[in-house]
Amino acid sequence: MAIDIGGTKIAGALVHPDGTMTATTRRPTPRGVDAEGVMAAVAEVVADLSGSPLWSSAVRCGIGSAGPVDTSRGTVSPVNIGAWRDFPVQERIAAELAERGAELPTVLAGDGVAMTAAEHWLGAARGYANALCMVVSTGVGGGLILNNQLHPGPTGNAGHIGHISVAFDGEPCVCGGRGCVESIASGTAIARWAREQGWTPSAGSGPGGSGGPDGADGPGTARDATAAGVAAAAAQGDPIALAAFDRAGRALAAAIAASATLVETDIAVIGGGVAAAGDTLFGPIRTHLAQYATLSFVQELQVVPATLGTHAGLIGAAAAATMLLPPSASSEPSSAPAPTA
Repeated sequence: MAIDIGGTKIAGALVHPDGTMTATTRRPTPRGVDAEGVMAAVAEVVADLSGSPLWSSAVRCGIGSAGPVDTSRGTVSPVNIGAWRDFPVQERIAAELAERGAELPTVLAGDGVAMTAAEHWLGAARGYANALCMVVSTGVGGGLILNNQLHPGPTGNAGHIGHISVAFDGEPCVCGGRGCVESIASGTAIARWAREQGWTPSAGSGPGGSGGPDGADGPGTARDATAAGVAAAAAQGDPIALAAFDRAGRALAAAIAASATLVETDIAVIGGGVAAAGDTLFGPIRTHLAQYATLSFVQELQVVPATLGTHAGLIGAAAAATMLLPPSASSEPSSAPAPTA
């Protein structure tokens, strides 16, 4: 059983051992409500899942959530869900399951860790024993696979690459640090820096793109005053737009190289809306990586796009549950493989 909680939607699905999903359901994340109002939408998702004939076959539940998270306490304080601060989401979901006859072991994972589990199971990191996976969107998050095991850390925040400092004298970050990757390479930061350098959206042709307010949610046109618009302008050769993505790529390359040097990862997988810029982002990352990943054991480090897209949240919640919760001898299907490649 997988539940994916984000700022725009709350989704659920029953996920099979091969990664296929059934009984998929979703609700918009409520706005203008209190904590219980948001939880009511989660309860509706659980109710939908309980109507499936496969409900009684579920053996565990994975919960993926926007962060910050504290998996040691089972709580979340999502930046984009203001009503939830230190909300005991794991306990509350376990209670909802039990009320519907499914007393299952549950586990909570941050969205970056869930994405990492998904990409290692079925995506671009499949077959790699050591991997760094990243989400570059409104923020920059991530997770680690070490020795074929998901490594979330004591509070579920290991691999949070967005708050590695890559600019000693850089601007302050919302986390309280300075020069963090997120303050340079997030969709918000890319668009802000380009505008500060004098870039303005061109008149272009046709309507603006589908990117969100930070330009991180999809492709755009050069009319968008967002990272998606900056990417479109870069593709047309705009020098400021190209410089904005080169700057972001350099920050990401420095952080990827530092992480790989620390724990010897073989591959870095990058997803999220900003990664939709393709070579506009990946080109600078790979160019700058050669300047930072210089030791022999990281020189072959690969940087590739994530492959699971919008499915990564639910697949990742299920994969995290399988990787982090011990198998149950009484309920685990003998044919269910652990999601490690």
